[in-house]
Parts: sequence; C-alpha cells; structure tokens
Amino acid sequence: MGLPSMKSLLARLGDPHKGTKTIHIAGSKGKGSTSTFVASILKEAGQTTALYTSPHLHDYSERIAFDLEAISEEDFARGISEIEKQVEAERESGNASISTFGILTALFFHLVKTWKVPVQWQVVEVGLGGRYDVTNVFDSKEVAIITPISLEHVEILGSTQTEIAANKAGIIVPHCVSILAPQKDAGARTAVGRRCHEVDSELIDVGKKFKLKPLSHSLSEQTFSMEGLQQSIELTIGMLGAHQMSNAATAVAAILALRSKGKLDITDAQIQAGVRKASIKGRLEILKEKGPVIVADGAHNHESAQALRQSLQHFFNAKNCIFIVGVNNDKNISAIWKELSPISKAVIATRSDNPRSMEPAEIIDTISVFESENPNLFTTAGVGEALEKALAMAQEDDIICITGSLYVVAEARNIILKEAAHKSASSFSS
Repeated sequence: MGLPSMKSLLARLGDPHKGTKTIHIAGSKGKGSTSTFVASILKEAGQTTALYTSPHLHDYSERIAFDLEAISEEDFARGISEIEKQVEAERESGNASISTFGILTALFFHLVKTWKVPVQWQVVEVGLGGRYDVTNVFDSKEVAIITPISLEHVEILGSTQTEIAANKAGIIVPHCVSILAPQKDAGARTAVGRRCHEVDSELIDVGKKFKLKPLSHSLSEQTFSMEGLQQSIELTIGMLGAHQMSNAATAVAAILALRSKGKLDITDAQIQAGVRKASIKGRLEILKEKGPVIVADGAHNHESAQALRQSLQHFFNAKNCIFIVGVNNDKNISAIWKELSPISKAVIATRSDNPRSMEPAEIIDTISVFESENPNLFTTAGVGEALEKALAMAQEDDIICITGSLYVVAEARNIILKEAAHKSASSFSS
C-alpha cells in the first residue's frame, strides 16, 4: 500500500491523524523500546497518550495502546467496523492493494480521534523505512526520532547504511525537532543531518550531545547517568542491556527538547518515573528465573544479536547457552549466528507457525559453518518440541535463550507462562 492510497483513505475518514501532537519514530533497531519509553514518560506527566507499534507478540490489539494499555478486543472490533465502509470505498475506487498494516494504521488514527477522552499525544512507530511508509502522513509534527540504523531490507531501503538512513530520515518534516540515537555508522549521521538541513529541522545527536555512564545493574534493572546540553539526570530502567540505555536516553532527549521549548510541562522526577516503569515483552525478557534460566529476545539482525550476546555475558555471565533459534526467510541467519556462536553450547533450530519461517534444516546448515566442532545441533518441527529438548539437556547453571524471531518468542512465552500459571494454580489448590 502506497502513501497516496493511505492519504486517500485517511481523507475518507476525515483526516483523523491531524490535530494531535505527534512524535514519529523510525529506525532499524530499538523503535519499539524507544516508543514505549516516550509514551511511559508522557503518561507519567499526566498526558493522555496513544501508542502505535509493530509487530505484536500475541494479538493485533497489542499494537494500539492508550496510556500504555492495549485496546480491548471489543474496541478493536468496534473500530474496524467503523472504518470498514471507507476501506471498502477506497478499494472500490481502484486501490485493491490496501494492506493489513495500512488498515491498522488507519484504525489507530481513527481511534485516537474517537477515543473516550481527548488524546494529547500520539507516538507513532514506522512500519518499514520512513519516507514511503504509510505512517508518514504528517505535514507537521513535534518530534521525529531516528533510532540506530543497520543494514535491513536492502532490496527496498538501500544497499548501505547511508542510503537506509536517508530513507528513514524521510519522516523529518520542516521545523520539527529531530532526535538521532547514537549511531555506529558515520554515513547514517551524515544522511540524517543533511535531511535536517534541507527542511530546517533542529537536530539533536544524542551520541554527540550527551554522555551516558553506567552506574549499577542487577537482573531486574540498570541505572545510568545522562549528561549534556546543560542537563544532568540519573535514570533507572527495568529493561536490560546497553542498547536499552541508549534507547531510554534517546527518548529522554526528545522529552527534554520538548520541555526546553515550552511544549511539555514535566519534571525530572516524572521523567525518571516514566523510564523506570516502561516495559516491553520479548526483549531480553526473563521467563524463568531459576536454573536453568530462560531468556527470550527477538534479535533479528546481526547488531541485535551482538547486543543480545553482550547482555547475556554482562548480566548473566553467560559462557554456555542453549539457543532455541527460529527466523523468517528474509533474515540473515549467518550474520546473526556469527555474533551468538562464541557463547553457544547447543543449538535447537525450530520454526514458528508463521508461513514465512525458515526451515530448521536450513538454519542448521548455515549455523554449522560456525559450529563445525559442536555436536549439539538439532532441529525440531515446532517451538514446544524445542523447549522440551532444551529443558531435557540443560544443566542447572545453563541459560536457555530463545531468539531470532518475535514469532518464535511469542509462541515460547505462551507455553512457558501457561505452564507456570498451571503449576502455580496446582500448588495453590494443594
């Protein structure tokens, strides 16, 4: 679905995306976490906030949240029924390519405009890319955030990080404040800076303007300081990993910019409470705390995998992990596994129910290049079987890590949490 079709559909709905203060977020990694940090801070400041993210873990309704509460199935169904005639009219006009993501995006904006209470802020995560993404429908916005850029969807977005960054920087509009998360690639910074210059947007480069200093950590939280632009604040977050410190800092930089311009009345204490309360499922999430520990993280590219390995080593002192891994066909499993191989004890390749899942045998064929001396390479037909195999071979001090795809993570979460709930209920009844 293209942007013209999206704008046409929104026009039929009365342009519900207009008139609400907007924070728009694009990038390769960290979009969901950064969006959640932003929405949590705004909520703590007493601002009614709508949040649109993707993908979901378990249900489409998770993608749309008001004050961090996912909408109910009833509200989802009501909203769909209310926009159905306009969607069909757009189709009948000759646009047969209306996508599921496009419909969900229209649903989000419609619900923002018709919500039970007036919505003060909408935090919108881009689906794919930026310039041509169907969320890029705003003539004006308060803030555009670009999270870390890496090589992804090269057949669509560009063959280099610079080209991909230029695409994602397409969400930057005249006179908005642009927040650039710390980047590894100088070309990405250059591309975003060029776009800001073209449209007269103030650029705040978090990596250059702020200094982050880790202070302490546990398995439940980490604390760091953030200093820059005559600001100094200590932050504690419940999300683990150095990358989450960067995501939180990027969100806080956006909030500080709004405060400095008089667009948001918020205290340091509210910012601190907002980042501390933020949480997101499936990102370095501990599903089982005692031996063997089970951790789930939807790392789907080499940089996410690198962050996962570093976090497992830093927080869990991991040296020998049993990995349950499943990816979609468009993912570079070789690049992912190059990062995870140094701490691999065993690999169980599996697949989710998603039809785009890569075959487990193909995963093992690729991984075996890095694991030529590792006899513990297995395939399973499904996530449940993979979990059973991992638990059967795991020692008390092992770590079982489920990764590669949020679809695999979601299925594993369902199984593990249901079993935990069943055990808890059985223990209580006895």
